[in-house]
Amino acid sequence: MPPSSQSHPASSYCRFTSGRSSLSHDGTASLGLSGIEIDLGPGEPKRVWHYAGLHASEPVRPNAIDVLLTSRDEPGASLFVQGHDFAARLREFAPHLSYRSVRGRRLGQFLLLATMLAVLILVGFAAGWSPIKSVAKTLPENWRQRLGNAARESMTAPHKQCVDADGVTALTHLTERLAKNAPPGTAFNVRVYDWDLMNAFAVPGGQIVLTKGLLEKAETADEVAGVLGHEMGHGIELHPETAILRGIGLATAVQVMLGGGAGGGLANVGLMLAQLGYSRDAERQADQRALELLKEAGIAPKGLGNFFVRVMKMEAQDPSGGNSDAFTWLHTHPPVTERVALVRRQTDYPATPALDVQSWQELKAICKTTAAPEKTEDDG
Repeated sequence: MPPSSQSHPASSYCRFTSGRSSLSHDGTASLGLSGIEIDLGPGEPKRVWHYAGLHASEPVRPNAIDVLLTSRDEPGASLFVQGHDFAARLREFAPHLSYRSVRGRRLGQFLLLATMLAVLILVGFAAGWSPIKSVAKTLPENWRQRLGNAARESMTAPHKQCVDADGVTALTHLTERLAKNAPPGTAFNVRVYDWDLMNAFAVPGGQIVLTKGLLEKAETADEVAGVLGHEMGHGIELHPETAILRGIGLATAVQVMLGGGAGGGLANVGLMLAQLGYSRDAERQADQRALELLKEAGIAPKGLGNFFVRVMKMEAQDPSGGNSDAFTWLHTHPPVTERVALVRRQTDYPATPALDVQSWQELKAICKTTAAPEKTEDDG
């Protein structure tokens, strides 16, 4: 409450503007017990603006020489009062108008908003939201293709591309069968390279690389379909784009997307992508996508599970304990036992082989014809 024991200061000059018109009236204002008492002279009613309802256009500082006020008692009206003494005493009667009080309220509001924002970000991350992935989603398709070309060319050099016509036809058939139920607008370009390493990886722009080593280790087309579905899952979730943006930064990524090619600092972008790998959550997302694609394509998931089991046995027999380059594809993935269990939990559904016997053999032999590594022309 205002300090009623102190005498009120003399009236101060004021100018009152009614909310009903732009006309202003000169008068006097004084600090009463319950509010500002406004006297506009003969013919005008006495007014009292209660302290609790006052609002100042600017916080009332200790050195203020005037104040501009509004009030809940008379919405739309304003009151300008001159005088350092009036402003100083007003801070005593209406402390909420003081600079310190206003600053405290603003700080409290800022802290509240900051806390709410932090909670929203944490909830977003818990729900799988990624700011970098959000940026990746906005990339134009031709930019994503340039990033993918740079990554693929640096990853596969100096291995030749496998281009046997019958094998390419079989691969195209398998790719289209899996991709027909991918999200609208999703397209994949799958290549095989004459590379003994057992590997498969996705790069930006829906590009996927399979190696001769992986085809040789696979026993059925269903196994290859499972691995291919997994890499398609990475592409659908934009994991390659997200990993590259996180690894090299948006500025460097823009360099290649605007026509910088794979030269300079981007010469090893593909190798860097392979070294970065994906988080295990991302790998689990890709596994789940693979199972969805297999089911929609009518291909049994058992082949993928069998591939995991056999690779697990190969790891156990490997002198390096499964740490050799022969097992690159599994290094950052969830434990094989976990992945096998996921596959075995899937309910049965009508399925046919991923490829017929002849097409499977043609795919296995795709590297009997090879070509020099394909270089993508910069259309910058």
